[in-house]
Amino acid sequence: MEDQSVEAHKAKTIVTKEEFLQINEQAAHEMSLDKELQDKALDVLVEADHHRWIHQGSWFGESLLNLPQDMFAIQDIIWRTKPEFIIEVGVAWGGGMLFYSMLLEILGGEKVIGIDIFIPDDLRKRLASHGKLSERLELIEGPSTSADTLAQVKALLGGSRKVLVILDSFHTHEHVLNELRCYAPFIEKGQYLICGDTVVERIPEQMHRTRPWGPGNNPATAVKEFLSESDRFEVDEKIDQRLLLSCHPGGYLRAVK
Repeated sequence: MEDQSVEAHKAKTIVTKEEFLQINEQAAHEMSLDKELQDKALDVLVEADHHRWIHQGSWFGESLLNLPQDMFAIQDIIWRTKPEFIIEVGVAWGGGMLFYSMLLEILGGEKVIGIDIFIPDDLRKRLASHGKLSERLELIEGPSTSADTLAQVKALLGGSRKVLVILDSFHTHEHVLNELRCYAPFIEKGQYLICGDTVVERIPEQMHRTRPWGPGNNPATAVKEFLSESDRFEVDEKIDQRLLLSCHPGGYLRAVK
């Protein structure tokens, strides 16, 4: 039996890593064109949201309000681009900040800057309890687009533009568009600006949570207007093609200038 297994293994086509990735890329492209599959995936995401599926994950004990596939996509971006700073607008429960801090600890980055209009004292204490990971965390409490907040961010960056920005706060068109305009200048060519929860545009209005945003008024519509007025960014469509389930379709923006 062992000899047969060895022979069967030898009979397989051996491919290089480059060939393997090319095969995957083609398969992802074909998957993105499979409308029936894409519709089924969206149905699963919408139905599962009634059971708080997106809220079930955590990192180092703190809730991570994101899909695992999106977190792996962000991890891949961080690995490829090696940002010195990561700005997360919308801290929530802090799981994302700890996730990004761990990656910067491994890759040699500087700081994770978390911005929110309200950061509870108990969350601050928990985020301060993770040793080296905590040393990389900087919290700014205040409106994301206020002059004071932006001044604090600029001071922390110290002139660096090797920056990844993740926008995941208040999801109305006007607010997100303002954030896109405010934070885009911090990012150099090759780095990413990720706009969260663009999937809101694809969720039928009658199935959406009661929020100030919805179809026609959300991060996706803000991204569309932002891209129409700026040629510095483009949607990284290859990321979209790989993610069958995602909260940020069309929201992975790469700086090309």
